[in-house]
Amino acid sequence: MRLRATLFTISLLAASTAYAQVSSGPKVGTKVPGFPVSVVTGEQAGKPIDFVADRKDKPTVFAFVRADVWARPMARFLKVLDQEFVKGIDGITEPATVAVWLTDDKQKSTDYLPLAQQSLQFERTTLTVFDGELAGPAGWEVNEKAHITVVVVKSGKVIASLGFVSLNETDVPEVMKALKKM
Repeated sequence: MRLRATLFTISLLAASTAYAQVSSGPKVGTKVPGFPVSVVTGEQAGKPIDFVADRKDKPTVFAFVRADVWARPMARFLKVLDQEFVKGIDGITEPATVAVWLTDDKQKSTDYLPLAQQSLQFERTTLTVFDGELAGPAGWEVNEKAHITVVVVKSGKVIASLGFVSLNETDVPEVMKALKKM
């Protein structure tokens, strides 16, 4: 009986470690500063844009992706989130995701992202490359330990900040819950 309880505890700890969140992103309620990105996919491809200013009052999920740890589970997360936006959310108009690649090899990411778009077929997600430091834009408090930092923003203010060491499509409801609080 004791061995069984110990094994159960170990399995719970392993599961919580695998899907652990870390503190990442600006605090809820704070106003976020704009920042430039190079748009790689979508209607504005090839242009430098500040999506904080461009999206203004519209609900936007900023997903800061560390390019060096990009993997299929992250792709599934973004795809399912995109599909939820396409289906529509009661009371939410024009939700969109801006996926911001944080990389020290901007050209490699710029070359790769159109291939990712071709495979994933995003409809409400724009793939971009951050033009600045690998640590992300100033004022966004992206934790280097987070493989992806998801920040839900409306009217330039943070609704939710979520830092993930590991995530997949099962984490989309947490983002949807934050969006529905708007």
